[in-house]
Amino acid sequence: MDAVNLHVVLWPIHDWPDMAATWRRAEELGFAGGWVYDHLAWRGHTPWDDAYASLAAAAAVTSRIRLGTLVTTPNFRTPIPTASAIRTIDRISGGRLTLGIGAGGNTHTSDGDVLDHDWTPRQRADRFEEWVTQLDVLLTGANVSASGEYWSAREVTIAPGLVQQRPPFWIAGNGPRGMRLAARLGDGWVANPGGDSPAETTRQHLEQLQQICAEAGRDFAAMPKLLLTGFTDEPWLASEASYDDLAGRYAELGITDVAIHWPRPGSEWDADQATFEAIAARAG
Repeated sequence: MDAVNLHVVLWPIHDWPDMAATWRRAEELGFAGGWVYDHLAWRGHTPWDDAYASLAAAAAVTSRIRLGTLVTTPNFRTPIPTASAIRTIDRISGGRLTLGIGAGGNTHTSDGDVLDHDWTPRQRADRFEEWVTQLDVLLTGANVSASGEYWSAREVTIAPGLVQQRPPFWIAGNGPRGMRLAARLGDGWVANPGGDSPAETTRQHLEQLQQICAEAGRDFAAMPKLLLTGFTDEPWLASEASYDDLAGRYAELGITDVAIHWPRPGSEWDADQATFEAIAARAG
């Protein structure tokens, strides 16, 4: 089996002492990265702790595992305070932050209309590209001034003090425009295929991304490509053999990283904890 880097998505819904123990256990198991979804609430569950505050706390109780959002969006985050939070977590973690970013959902349950505005698909794409572009500038420059259709900044300095030159942007985008943005400003790409044929969909997307990277002069082979699992019928956590089979298939397609979910009893992400930990320990 071709090797992939194994990551885990954690649920910021438990009291902190329990979450701290979970983060420490994730690091002990050898996961390459630990991620949280960036929402105000998700699928009816509240409280849902803030992703950035959760990652800052996780950074303080871990020392090796990379930390990230999967994904953060402009649905309720504006560029300047978001860039400031990114810098802070990067510093607390000693340079272990990866920023998963995407356009986000377009329904209230996924934080899509909390700003009391319904964006057209084109507006959402324009707004997302402007948001990513301003984040990039804010995290790489000094005395940044920017005037956009959706946000503006005047002589803002945030970048000094970053441990990483700029925390990596792993961009979720399955359409041509999102892929072009990933090729222009992304350091990695996130796939979240749905439907009845997720592997075939992923293969098609990877072929398209490879072509777009070639046109943009980007090294497609060097770009991490993360597959988010748990939203299809694929039995990733049914057994160690099942995981090996699926990871091998996606690695052959060009996926370099795979994210599974920490078992959540009583939900569609329930799984045998012993099997989950055995998979993690072997992959780590």
